[in-house]
Amino acid sequence: MSLKSEKIWLDGEMVPWEEAKVHVLTHALHYGTGYFEGIRCYSLADGRSAVFRLDEHVRRLFDSGQILGFPPPCTAEKIKQAILDTIRVNGLKECYVRPLAFVGLGEMGLYAPDNPIHVMIAAWPWGAYLGDEGIKNGIRAKVSSYARHHVNVMMTKSKVSGNYVNSVLAKSEVKKAGYDEAVMLDTEGYVAEASGENVFIVRERRVKTTPFTSILPGITRDSVLTIARDKGYEVQEERFTRDELYTADEAFFTGTAAELTPIREVDNRKIGGGCPGPVTLDLQQTFFSIIKGKDKKYTRWLTYL
Repeated sequence: MSLKSEKIWLDGEMVPWEEAKVHVLTHALHYGTGYFEGIRCYSLADGRSAVFRLDEHVRRLFDSGQILGFPPPCTAEKIKQAILDTIRVNGLKECYVRPLAFVGLGEMGLYAPDNPIHVMIAAWPWGAYLGDEGIKNGIRAKVSSYARHHVNVMMTKSKVSGNYVNSVLAKSEVKKAGYDEAVMLDTEGYVAEASGENVFIVRERRVKTTPFTSILPGITRDSVLTIARDKGYEVQEERFTRDELYTADEAFFTGTAAELTPIREVDNRKIGGGCPGPVTLDLQQTFFSIIKGKDKKYTRWLTYL
């Protein structure tokens, strides 16, 4: 995967990729005081391109800024337009988009309320985060020894850059052990989420996912919950334990990068038959139909270029 493109949007201007730089004393580099989004633009079946759930992603970006106390120095509409412009100027039909707001150069130290807030938007082609094989046949996961953040330790509803050190540690741990992704428990021992995805289980065709206690409110999570309800599945948002995950009929991850990726194994235990189950495949098929613009019922989720 190459991150290289022609232009990056930085503080209101399209800057050549090589010139999009910050100073080494930038506050966010030292203290993690940035927040970001991950957004996908898809090439549709009719030849057009569309950004998936743009409004919701930008709303969450501004929510993150509100939580951190450093809101973006521009409007949501300007950010939305900048995202579309960045995709267009780079000539991308399908891509991943990364908006990032961060505290810039000024005062050093933990309290720097007068430092400038910068915003950048980059876009690049990015395939399946957990691999095409994982999308098709499911992945192997392991419960990490690292717990997910407690709600009063870090602000779990914000995509703050510093929060993701927790994810880096968990992901690195399980990858070095030969697994594809980490499942993370909360501080009370219940399943929370993965290093960068929300977790779903299915038992007797009932779809269950963790509630908004210690997790990031995933936009793909919300999409899949909506799809499942529309299809008539019983949906539950409640806590569940590691052994419930082990004994599920099916399990899968959701996320902007991961999309809808089945889980075939956790901690060397096969989930169900050890392959994607019928409910997972049904939801996955519908989700991929929606993001390709084939399901007109959900066109409200697409912002066309």
